[in-house]
Amino acid sequence: MLKFLRAKVLPMMLGVCLMGAAGISAAADSPVLDRIIKSETIRVGMSGNQPPFNAKGRDGSLIGLEVDLARALAGALGVKIEIVERPFGELLGALNKGDVDMVMSGMAITKERAREATFLGPYMLSGKSILTKSDTLARAKEAGDINNANIRLAALKGSTSEQFVERNLPDSQLTTVADYDEGVSMILENKVDAMVADMPICMLSILRFPDAGFTTLTRPMTIEPIGIAVSARDPQFAHIIDNYIDAFEKTGALAQLRKKWLEDNSWVAALP
Repeated sequence: MLKFLRAKVLPMMLGVCLMGAAGISAAADSPVLDRIIKSETIRVGMSGNQPPFNAKGRDGSLIGLEVDLARALAGALGVKIEIVERPFGELLGALNKGDVDMVMSGMAITKERAREATFLGPYMLSGKSILTKSDTLARAKEAGDINNANIRLAALKGSTSEQFVERNLPDSQLTTVADYDEGVSMILENKVDAMVADMPICMLSILRFPDAGFTTLTRPMTIEPIGIAVSARDPQFAHIIDNYIDAFEKTGALAQLRKKWLEDNSWVAALP
């Protein structure tokens, strides 16, 4: 991946940097970019527990599609990277407090979140599904098929999965969890019937626990764009990062990352 970036992406990045620099020089105020330039470090907020987007490996290091993408962005900017781990529900708050410069954590772009931050990308598409041990639930064709008072569901606190359950499955029993591992444990312990999550999370859980009897929907119930959140107070910073993401897409770098983390499951062995 690094070799590909040097050969194909970085030359294009030079052009992007020159275009960005022209805009930056004319900007009256660019607080996030100014801080990054001064410190030579970009701080990226992630939950650290959302494979294949971001997760802790056996050695304690962070791995995942977003970890690789964040490092590529830092390399394009010519700065070091600092990954700041926070619970998913606290990430946008950390961004607005200035504790991080951007958020990359499997975060779907929604109109509600767009009121709190500027979203760039998307760098991939996802959609809502369920992780369950029930073949009956896995045969659901639409949300209404599982909107039942007897069905117990788990969803990540502060996520679009939680919102999806509240809006589309109001009759079900919802329990919010701090991370996906907690949700998986609740299914294994029969405390809930299913966990509502993005399709990649569900597919990965099936791979991670091959003997658990997990299954998921054949098609997601929604389509959701996943993007990068940055401060709405610094349009110049947003502009240059958006240019980088566009260049990564055009050169095939993003396609390679998606293939590595979403199609090739060899990396699953690196998880605890």
